[in-house]
Amino acid sequence: MSDKPKNVLFLCTGNSARSILAEAILNREGQGKFKAFSAGSKPNGEVNPFALALLKKMNHDISGLRSKSWDEFAGADAPEMDFVFTVCDNAAGETCPFWPGQPMTAHWGVPDPAAVEGTDAEKSLAFADTYRMMSNRISIFINLPMQSLDRMALQKRLENIGAEADAKGAA
Repeated sequence: MSDKPKNVLFLCTGNSARSILAEAILNREGQGKFKAFSAGSKPNGEVNPFALALLKKMNHDISGLRSKSWDEFAGADAPEMDFVFTVCDNAAGETCPFWPGQPMTAHWGVPDPAAVEGTDAEKSLAFADTYRMMSNRISIFINLPMQSLDRMALQKRLENIGAEADAKGAA
């Protein structure tokens, strides 16, 4: 792999919470090595206020975050993706557009914090839990020895990041 930052797209249905959190986390933690983007199959049109509040509290740059369609990343003028990760069950089961350059893909599903009902404190806790899960997965991802893994071994490791984290969460 070259020294050029790798483009990573996080996909979800609404692009208002999970994929937005992942984009912000990777852009900070993987700075210089990765450039993260997020999109949705049916974008809500706005970023969830609980996601924005949490990211701001965690000192992330939120200025460029917006809910957008994955169509923005499927066109000829879009940045070529090296990795595409689905972070919700709905997006993993949907037909995705063709991604030029054959990026590596994996499913890293996490529960939707935007679906949590209850008090603001309960909703904030759900977002914090999602942030923690995404942060853990991204930390594993950015520390993979990509230079020494062939494509098949890297693909298996990417798939394991979501699977192992899911298994730990169920235990």
